[in-house]
Amino acid sequence: MDDLKGKVAIITGGGYGIGKKIAQVYAGLGVKLVLAARTVPALEETCAELKRAGAQALAIRTDVAIEADCVKMVARTIEEFGALDILVNNSGISGPTARITETSLADWQQTLDVNLTGAWLCAREALKVMGPRGSGNILNISSAAGRMGYPLRSPYVASKWAMIGLTQTLAREWGARGIRVNCICPGPVEGDRIDRVIRARAQALNQSEEQVRRAMFANAALGRMVSEEEVARAAVFLTSEASAGMTGQTLNIDAGYIMN
Repeated sequence: MDDLKGKVAIITGGGYGIGKKIAQVYAGLGVKLVLAARTVPALEETCAELKRAGAQALAIRTDVAIEADCVKMVARTIEEFGALDILVNNSGISGPTARITETSLADWQQTLDVNLTGAWLCAREALKVMGPRGSGNILNISSAAGRMGYPLRSPYVASKWAMIGLTQTLAREWGARGIRVNCICPGPVEGDRIDRVIRARAQALNQSEEQVRRAMFANAALGRMVSEEEVARAAVFLTSEASAGMTGQTLNIDAGYIMN
């Protein structure tokens, strides 16, 4: 993946989890990094770790649901590095775990504001830079829940299905200008976040966490979760020349959790 060396990438939600792992893998390939998130301590800690490892990295506090923050994020990136080659739309929240009749409009709106509107705003600002240059890659991080019905998670599911439609639309809209837009749907990913999801689901279903976890594994052909590293490697592939003929595509990284 030598073609990524010297490229500039923004990773939203870059302070922890999948976003942090993508940043670490990119750093090892010589990518210049802008990490954006709302949680400043984790953001700055990750940025410091990357710098200690020799990477060029910049942390920008960003709430992707706020238009002005997204505008500032891209402008600051250009100011610091003079270019923007890759946008990874990774910021997201889990939203409530509840039946629709028990879900508030505020919870619905917040989930879509962060997961969907945030990706749309970041893509819009990035494309203002990428379009005139005639090159660039946008990678949207959706979810296995964007490929299936998933009871008790209606706001999250709606936002993640919509990200796939956004991916395909932007790919058609900007392909003639040399810009590729693709999507990853991770299945359950090892880490603190899935533990919180399992805990909330167990409580909502009045089941044990072990019951929920077993049901989750039962749906995966490989009988396991995936790792952040596996998702990060797919992100590198989809934003490198190794996938030059791919745009508008959605890649499942899910240990066979879904098969469509």
